[in-house]
Amino acid sequence: MTARRANSPPVYLDYHATTPCDPRVVEAMLPFFTEKFGNPGSLSHAYGREAAAAVEQARSQIADLIGADPREIVFTSGATESNNLAIKGAARFHRASRDHIVTLETEHKCVLESARALEAEGVHTTFLPVARDGLVDLDRLAAAVTDRTVLVSVMAAHNEIGVIQPLKEIAAIAHGKGALFHSDAAQAVGKIPLNVEDTGVDLLSISGHKVYGPKGVGVLYLRRRPRARITPLFDGGGQERTMRSGTLPVPLCVGLGRAAEIAKAEMASEAQRLLALRARFLNGLKAGMPELILNGDAGRRLPGNLNVSVPGVKALDLINACPGLALSTGSACTAAEVEPSYVLRALGLGDEIAASSLRIGLGRFSTATEIDYAIETLIVAARRLKSGPGMTSAAGGTT
Repeated sequence: MTARRANSPPVYLDYHATTPCDPRVVEAMLPFFTEKFGNPGSLSHAYGREAAAAVEQARSQIADLIGADPREIVFTSGATESNNLAIKGAARFHRASRDHIVTLETEHKCVLESARALEAEGVHTTFLPVARDGLVDLDRLAAAVTDRTVLVSVMAAHNEIGVIQPLKEIAAIAHGKGALFHSDAAQAVGKIPLNVEDTGVDLLSISGHKVYGPKGVGVLYLRRRPRARITPLFDGGGQERTMRSGTLPVPLCVGLGRAAEIAKAEMASEAQRLLALRARFLNGLKAGMPELILNGDAGRRLPGNLNVSVPGVKALDLINACPGLALSTGSACTAAEVEPSYVLRALGLGDEIAASSLRIGLGRFSTATEIDYAIETLIVAARRLKSGPGMTSAAGGTT
């Protein structure tokens, strides 16, 4: 087996859950915790003006990454808040004339729960199924969107299976009925090219900690022309052009701006490197486990994403058998049981196969040596578990 140093930390393979802050991002942020600590709303003195200028630079850096106008960038606490603001804000602003939302069964929980929460306010939601490859059925989407639809919300790139949706085509369908198009792009921005003008998206959610920036900060892109109108979630001092009241966390804004700048400069080369590592990983796993199943479309997926099922082995058992690896299941885990992923169920996978799935996320600091170690570790552990007296359950018993 590929050798690793004693006491080495686990190989990190969970880049979809979070990314480490790039050291260049940390360097940019540090002065704004100490000597450059002004409130960007305090424009009557130099400290406040310095902070405000730093925020505006970050706004421009983020806008530049996605082809937006800086005035269309609204800072939030992260993609969950951005998704809530987009979905609830659009529905509440247009409630007098439109009362219908269309989304997919495979969306992130915060999108699904935001839509469900609006049902108490009289908004109806259509939750569309997806194809076996995880992609939206455009004909079914077109049939679901009506003159009463206020918003279509479809994730740009999926957080579990990595599939990349056809945003331009979705936008055309939404706009054809006068609806807005929102996309949760937390996993996509900075990983694949995404231009808001080219795609036609009206509202776009971004998360700092998915793009090698800090946790606790995100963005909602809010189109100005034609204007995407929404109602704010918060009441307060009217910051962010009244769209998101509250004092901005200047260091975090600066960090996200710098992360966006780095992503724009390095995204293409980074994607090529990750594609090579992903192919190495998948080919290595298949060589040792021919029964391996790849979940989601093989081509239209994030460069660093793999979601695989190992038939006959529960994913949580496999993870527990590999303490030298840090990766996640495709399932929502509780203390004593594993509930198969609703996303994988929506792809048509049975509970047994869904419960055997691993989400593998590669990223900026992944290396070929780490990939080779992970391949060997997973193959050895899977063979050992399969040859045992029974599959160990999450609670420690056997099945």
